[in-house]
Amino acid sequence: MITDWGWGRAGGVRVAGTRHKVSRVAAPATGRPGTAWLTAVPAVAVALLVALTAGLVAGYESGATSPWLIVDPGPLVRWGIVAVRIVVDLAAALTVGLLAMAAVAFPSPDGRRAFRPALAVAAGTATTWAAAELALLLLTYSDISGLPLRDSRFGPEFVSFAMEVDLGRGLAFTAIVAAFVGLAAAGADSLRAAGLLALLALVALVPSALAGHVAGSTDHETAVTALGLHLVGVSVWVGGLAALLLMLPGLSTQGSAAAARRFSALAGWAFAAVAASGLLSGWLRLGRWDGLVDGLATSYGVIVILKTAALVALGVAGWWHRRRTLERLSAGRPRSFARLATAEVALMGAALGLGAALARTAPPAAGTGEARPVTPAESITGYPLPPAPDLGRWLTSWQPDLLWLIVAGLGLAWYAAGVRRLVARGDRWPVGRAVCWVLGVALLVYVTCGGPAVYGRVTFSGHMIMHMLLTMVVPPLLVLGAPVTLALRTLTPRTDGTRGPREWLQAVLTSPVLRVLTFAPVAAVLFAGSLVAFYWTDLFELALTTHVGHELMAAHFLLAGYLFAWVLIGVDPGPHRPGYPLRLVLLFATMAFHAFVGVVLISGTTVLQPGFFGALDRDWGRDLLDDQRLGGQLAWAIGEIPTLVIAMVLVVQWARSDDREARRRDRAADRDGDAELAAYNEMLAKLSARDPR
Repeated sequence: MITDWGWGRAGGVRVAGTRHKVSRVAAPATGRPGTAWLTAVPAVAVALLVALTAGLVAGYESGATSPWLIVDPGPLVRWGIVAVRIVVDLAAALTVGLLAMAAVAFPSPDGRRAFRPALAVAAGTATTWAAAELALLLLTYSDISGLPLRDSRFGPEFVSFAMEVDLGRGLAFTAIVAAFVGLAAAGADSLRAAGLLALLALVALVPSALAGHVAGSTDHETAVTALGLHLVGVSVWVGGLAALLLMLPGLSTQGSAAAARRFSALAGWAFAAVAASGLLSGWLRLGRWDGLVDGLATSYGVIVILKTAALVALGVAGWWHRRRTLERLSAGRPRSFARLATAEVALMGAALGLGAALARTAPPAAGTGEARPVTPAESITGYPLPPAPDLGRWLTSWQPDLLWLIVAGLGLAWYAAGVRRLVARGDRWPVGRAVCWVLGVALLVYVTCGGPAVYGRVTFSGHMIMHMLLTMVVPPLLVLGAPVTLALRTLTPRTDGTRGPREWLQAVLTSPVLRVLTFAPVAAVLFAGSLVAFYWTDLFELALTTHVGHELMAAHFLLAGYLFAWVLIGVDPGPHRPGYPLRLVLLFATMAFHAFVGVVLISGTTVLQPGFFGALDRDWGRDLLDDQRLGGQLAWAIGEIPTLVIAMVLVVQWARSDDREARRRDRAADRDGDAELAAYNEMLAKLSARDPR
């Protein structure tokens, strides 16, 4: 039984030959949102009090609340910005945790008592988040401009800050998204809604990752990804535990134990994410080994040490939960779990307070060597201009992208674990599929972190190589690895009304959105039309000049290519695919459009994004227009080989499909004495008898 998979929609879901009955989530029969607040609000209140105390004390000791030397906005702003940041972080964590736990953890029939209250409380925390984010926006502008809140110039200039400056727009974006999440959560009544709102709440954390101290380091892209991973881990961990405490009174003994075990699994991943990203962020801020020891002796370093101690203590508490308190919770003795979890929430509050103070504290100067001048390319791209490319440099250059390294590592680890599980139970998995998956992931790492990534940010031709590999070569390899089939065969199904990874995968496979996206003409338009929509609009500039734009560009190219390859040569279960002749027509028509775009680039006389490529001060290679024409030639040439390979795969699959159909007909003939042929001959005989000649 899978609890309601849409906004109030009930029906059936068919995936891989299995039908799952779907039931609507009813309004909670017992347990009101107020009950959850009254039973567990003290823990959250204590966490907030501890966070405020720790943050304000640490801010005072580190000088984060000290008056500015030149223009000081006043003590209200200096102290208020730390306090409001703490409220923002705690409210955001609670919102993410409540929505995530509602989407994956609360079992049925307990879900009927805990699901709606969780969404109702999330509506309140998200609204608090939005209001606090708006207050933070006001205080941040006052802090930057030095204008007190009562100044007559504050209003008009504040509007410009919120609409035109990246920092202001980021804070405003988060406030708007948080307000929408709060409004939607108040009326949501389904698991699908909870999952989508949880993802939206995580999206609202992106501006915070872009605005942190570490985001301004020389390793900007790595720093932003590390900080984003840190924020997600903290939000899921802190908010999930607080959500569990809030909803615990409305769950049965069996339900509370199941929810706690699922949170324990999430907490393990969150702990790893927080620890790894915190270590990397500290490494970047303190200037690696040359500034590590000296940096830890500063007030900034002391706060880092205190946060590390809190992380270690929380890790020990999580280990104790798994070793002792989860067993007691399953046995109907929840007090020891609740006591330890309450202490954890308070300690998490202290860590959040220290983090808010840390965000206001300037990191120590890194290193002791003389500062070197920053080149134009480094100021624009975040790394020095690479040397002139040759074959060796294309194969060995390395500019690691932490996001895609994490994606690739998780993808390989999950695939290996799935194949191992199949083999352990005596099933087989085709070696060719595993080889395709490994090659696809390895090529993805090379494209996003190797030569194409290095030269794709400084030359149009290099960018086109990266684009074509991400769109034309990597996706077919991943598709032929059959990851969906492997997941459906190895992920454990749930029977208590919650959605685990398998259930969410099934919901995605049967969603109307995916049916539209994988409709063959739509997939072809997305695949081919992306070229025009990207290169001849402002999206190209956004991808070149911003980290988020660059990552979204790579994700879009990869997903568009994956959808198109899935429609053409996919072996995984999914929406209906067209016949093989139509697939070949779509393939060659789409590739013809790719070739046409290549011809346009070759014959073009206008340089795309001259302001970006021209400002790099590149002293090697072709001029901008010649390099763009080379990119058009590469787009045409690189697309030919994958097209031929995909066409060959289609022909092989077509032949195998005909062979399977022939064998099916032979088996049917053996069972019924070839009744179909006999009926056909009888029909011919009747027609012949009616012929007057």
